Amino acid sequence: MKTMTMMTKTMITITLLQQDIVWGNPAANQVAVERQLAAAPKSDLYLLPEMWSTGFVTQPEGIAERDGASLRWMQRMAQQLDAAIAGSIATEEEGRYYNRFYFVKPTGEVAHYDKHHLFTYGGEQLHYTAGQERVIVAWRGVRFLLQVCYDLRFPIFARNAAEGPESYDVALYVASWPTSRREPWDLLLRARAIENQAYVCGVNRIGQDPACEYNGGTCCIDAYGHTLQTCPDGKESLITCTLDLEKLNAFRQKFPVLSDRD
Repeated sequence: MKTMTMMTKTMITITLLQQDIVWGNPAANQVAVERQLAAAPKSDLYLLPEMWSTGFVTQPEGIAERDGASLRWMQRMAQQLDAAIAGSIATEEEGRYYNRFYFVKPTGEVAHYDKHHLFTYGGEQLHYTAGQERVIVAWRGVRFLLQVCYDLRFPIFARNAAEGPESYDVALYVASWPTSRREPWDLLLRARAIENQAYVCGVNRIGQDPACEYNGGTCCIDAYGHTLQTCPDGKESLITCTLDLEKLNAFRQKFPVLSDRD
C-alpha cells in the first residue's frame, strides 16, 4: 500500500477528457489532448483515459513506450497548467510491460499505479506484468484511489475505509471500455461510489481500435450514486466537476457506513 501526505482542502475541481485515440501514435495523441486542454476550464486535476497515448494495446511490443516521452509531456503540461494530470500509458521498463497509471503533479513529482487486474479476456495478462499494490495519492488535500478499467469489476480491491492509510475521497477509473459492455460500466461506477461513500470519476475513450468500438460514458458521480455530470456518448468532449469534500465528510459522519465495513 502506498499513500502520500494529505493537506486540508474542502473543494477540488476535476476535468475529465473523453477522447478519440489515434492507434499507436503518441505524438498525435499529445497534440489532440493539448487541444482539449486549451479549451478546458481551470482545474486542479485533468484526467485522461486508459492508454491515452496509444490506444489499448494487448500486444505491446514495438508500441509500448520505453523512452518516457508521454510521461515527460504530462510533466510539461502539469507545470504549464499548475495542475495534476493523470492517465495510463503502455510502458516498457527493464524488459517488462506495464499498464501504468501516472499521476503527475506540476512540481514534476510522479506517482504511479500498475494495473492489478489484467484483462484476461483480451489477453492482457500474456504480455503485461500485474501491479501488486493499491495506490492512493494525496493532491491538494484530497485522497485519490488510482484504478484502471477492468479493476472496476473487483469491489474488494477498491474497498474504502473510514480512516487511516486505506481511506480515500475520490476513486479515479481510467478506461478503454467497449460499447458492447457499456451498461456494466455505468452501473459499476455508481456501485463503487455508493458502497465506498466516495466520489467516483470514470473517464472512457470513444472511437475505434483494431478490436473494439468505444462510445464513452465519461462521468462524475457523488457518494449517493447521483451522476453530477456526463459527457455525451460518442463525442470527443470534456466535463468539469467541483467536488465538495466538506459535504462528503458530513454525509459520512451522518451515515457512517464505512465504520461498519467487514
